[in-house]
Amino acid sequence: MTDTDSPSDDPRLGPAEMAVLRVLVDRAGKVTGRHDLNRLADLGGSSRRCDAALVALRRALGEGSILTVRRRGWMLKKETAEAARMLLDSSL
Repeated sequence: MTDTDSPSDDPRLGPAEMAVLRVLVDRAGKVTGRHDLNRLADLGGSSRRCDAALVALRRALGEGSILTVRRRGWMLKKETAEAARMLLDSSL
């Protein structure tokens, strides 16, 4: 496992990242496409904001935490969902 595979010790996530994380946690184990992720996380349809949020979340949770399903979208691994929920709860 490389350093990029492990979660960050100090994940600092902004509102867009937290909104994307909330969507992925709610749909853990299911693929969510870019259109749905933008809409559900209220990113204003910006693919760059979506991509940037996913990069930040992978840094916070570990590279293997969010799977890319080619031509379909992204999926939070079920094994990661509990850590992601704790991260969401700690931000309240």
